[in-house]
Amino acid sequence: MAGWNADTAAGPLGPGTVTLVEGSSFCISSPNGDIHPEHPHGVFFEDTRILSHWNLTVNGQTIEPLAAETKVPYRALFVGRIPRSDGYADSPLIVERLREVGAGIQEQVTVRNYSPGPAECEISLRIGTDFADLFEVKEARIQRRWEETRQAQGDSLMITAAWQDVRKGIVAQAPGADVAPDGLTYRFSLAPHGQWSTVLTVVPSIEGVGLATPFVHPDGDELSPRDRRRQEWVAKIPVLHMGNRSIERTLRRSYDDLGALRIEDPNHPDRVVVAAGAPWFMTLFGRDSLWASEMSLPVDPSLALGTLQTLADRQGTVVDPMSEEEPGKILHEVRLDVSSGLALGGKSAYYGSVDATPLFVTVLGDVSRWGFAKDTIAALLPHADRALEWIRDYGDKDGDGFVEYERLNDRGLINQGWKDSWDGINFADGSLAEPPIALCEVQAYVYDAYLARAWMAYDVGDAALGTELAERAALLKKRFNEQFWMPDRGYYAVALDRKKRQVDACASNMGHCLLFGLLDEDKAPLVAERLMSPEMFSGWGVRTLSSDMGAYNPASYHNGSVWPHDNAIIAAGLMRYGFVAEAQRISSALLEAAEFSDGRLPELFCGFDREQLASPVPYPTACSPQAWAATTPIQLITSMMRYDAHVSRGGFWMDPALPESYGELHISNAPMAGGRITIDIANSVPSVHGLPDGMEFHQGHRPWLTELVEQAGLGRED
Repeated sequence: MAGWNADTAAGPLGPGTVTLVEGSSFCISSPNGDIHPEHPHGVFFEDTRILSHWNLTVNGQTIEPLAAETKVPYRALFVGRIPRSDGYADSPLIVERLREVGAGIQEQVTVRNYSPGPAECEISLRIGTDFADLFEVKEARIQRRWEETRQAQGDSLMITAAWQDVRKGIVAQAPGADVAPDGLTYRFSLAPHGQWSTVLTVVPSIEGVGLATPFVHPDGDELSPRDRRRQEWVAKIPVLHMGNRSIERTLRRSYDDLGALRIEDPNHPDRVVVAAGAPWFMTLFGRDSLWASEMSLPVDPSLALGTLQTLADRQGTVVDPMSEEEPGKILHEVRLDVSSGLALGGKSAYYGSVDATPLFVTVLGDVSRWGFAKDTIAALLPHADRALEWIRDYGDKDGDGFVEYERLNDRGLINQGWKDSWDGINFADGSLAEPPIALCEVQAYVYDAYLARAWMAYDVGDAALGTELAERAALLKKRFNEQFWMPDRGYYAVALDRKKRQVDACASNMGHCLLFGLLDEDKAPLVAERLMSPEMFSGWGVRTLSSDMGAYNPASYHNGSVWPHDNAIIAAGLMRYGFVAEAQRISSALLEAAEFSDGRLPELFCGFDREQLASPVPYPTACSPQAWAATTPIQLITSMMRYDAHVSRGGFWMDPALPESYGELHISNAPMAGGRITIDIANSVPSVHGLPDGMEFHQGHRPWLTELVEQAGLGRED
C-alpha cells in the first residue's frame, strides 16, 4: 500500500508507539504520550502535521511510561511516573494523560501525589509544529521551512506559519497556565494524597481563529463528538457473540477499527467511505477502500455504496501523465498536502493503480445485490461502463486481451497492483519483471467485472450487452488458463512481463483468481496444494512469496511476508472451489495470530515459520489499524458461514462450515434488505429469524456470477 510518490514503506515508528485515529485525523506518540519531531510522531489533520512537538515534564523530569491503553481507537490513557532525584526507586508522583484525537487533540493531564507529605510541582509543556505534509514525515525528508509567528494571548498560544502563499496555524489552549511563545507552565503545590488536573486543547486555526471543533471530555453523561459518532455506528452494525471468546474479541475490535477508519466525503457529508489505514493512509484509496468496503458488506453495505459514489465523482476524465489520470480510470489515492499538489500539477488525486478500475465494477455488482434502490445503482452504471472502456482502451494498450500497467512518469509507482513496492513482482530466480506487466489477479478482477456488468445488464433486460460481456469474460478465461498456467510448475505465473514471458515466481496472487472463478477446475487442486505447502503457508498464513524463490525474505514488505487481507481473499476462494479444510486452516491461523496483538490484525507480519518462532513477528512499519486488515476477520467468518444475499432475487444464502473450535455463533441486528435479522449457528446448523417480507433463506451457496450469467444467456430461470 505504498503512497503515490514512494516505493518504500514508512520508517519505523519505534517500540511501544501509540496510534490514535478518528476519520482522517490521527496522532502518533511515544509510550509516555510525548511527541518528538525527530520521529515520525505528530498530530495530523488533513495530511498535515499540525503538532510535531508535545513534550511534558514535571519538575524538569521526563515522564517514565508505565502503561498506555486505548479502549477506543480515538482515545488513549497514558500512565507514568516522575523519577526521583534522590536515588529511591519508587516515585510518589503519578501522571495520567487522557488524550482524544479529532480535528486536533484534547488532553486531560492529572498529577496524583501518593506521598504522605506535600509535593511542589512545576509542569512544563513544550509545543512545536512544522506543518510538514504527511509524506515528508513518513519518509524523513522534511525540506520546506515555514515562516513561523508565535503569540501568547491569555491562556492561549497561537502559532501561525506561511510558505509561499500557503497559510496554516494552530491554537493551543491551557486554562490557568503561564503561556509563553515556546510553551506553557503550571506551578502548584499538591497536598498529601492530593491530585491536580487540567485540560489542554490544540486545534487547527485559520487567520488565528481555532476551528469550531469542540472537545467535550467524557465526564458523567457527557459524550464527545467522537463518542456520539461511535455510538451511532455501534447501533447500526450487527451484535455478535461467539463461543470462542478470543475470536469474538477480535471481531469486535474489527468493528471498532472499521468505525474509526470511516471518513466523510467533504463534498457529500452524508456519504461515508473507508480510509485505507493508520497512520499514513488516512485517506480515500481506490483499491484499499474498495476491498475493505467489499469485505464489510455484511456489517454495513452503505460503506461500499459511499465508497463507490465518491470514487465515481473522481473518475478520470482526461489523459494526464503527471497524475496518471486517464478517462474512466479509478484513482489510487487522494492527498491534501502541499507537496502532493505541487507534484501532481495542482491535483489532489493520483491514479497509478491498475486494479482499482475493474474492482470498482466488481464491487458495484456486489452492492447491487444488497437491496439498494434501483435508481441509486442505475446512477452508477455509466461509471461502470466508463471503467470498462478504460479496460479496453487504456488498460489493454497492446490489445492482447490482458490488462497491463506501466507508469506514465518517473515519479509514479513502478508496480501498480496491490504489491506496489518497487521489487514486488519478480521471477523465480529473483530478477525483477519489467513493465508493461499483466498481473494474474488483475485478470481475475477484469473477468469478474465483465460478469458483474453482464449480470446487471441481463437483470434490466439488456441482453445484447449481457451477451457481449459474457463472451468477453469467457474468452479472457480461456486465454488466461492457456498463457498463465505453467504445467511443469503446477501453478500460475504471477504475471506476464513486457515480452509476454511468464513471470514464474510462486506468489500468493494466484489465490485471488480462485475467488472469482477464473481458474480451470482441473487446475484448482494443484493451486490449493501449492498455496498450503510448507514453502507458502507459514503456519500463520499464506506468504506473499514462496520460501524457495530467489527474492524470498520473511521480513520483506511483499516478498515473503503474510498479509491478512490477502489470506482472507484466498480463504474465500478456497471455499468457492470446495477446499473447506484448507480455508479453515487459514482462517484459524489468522485469528490465532490476532491474539498476539490484542485482537487487532496488522496490515502485515513477517513470514517466519510458526515452528521456528512461536508468535507472529511484527513487520516494523505495518499500519495498524488498517482497513482491509480490520475487515479480514469479518471476511473470514462470513466465508466460513458461506453468507451472502441477492435481494432482487429474494434470496439470502448460508451454508456454514465453521471449525468446531469457533463454538456457537449468535448474530443480531444484521442488515438485510432494509431490515434486521438474527442468525444462530450451532454445530454448523443455521437458523434465521426476522427475514423481511419477500426474502427467503436458502441453505447452500449463492449462485455465482458465472452461473447467473450462464442461466441468463440460456434464457433459463433459476
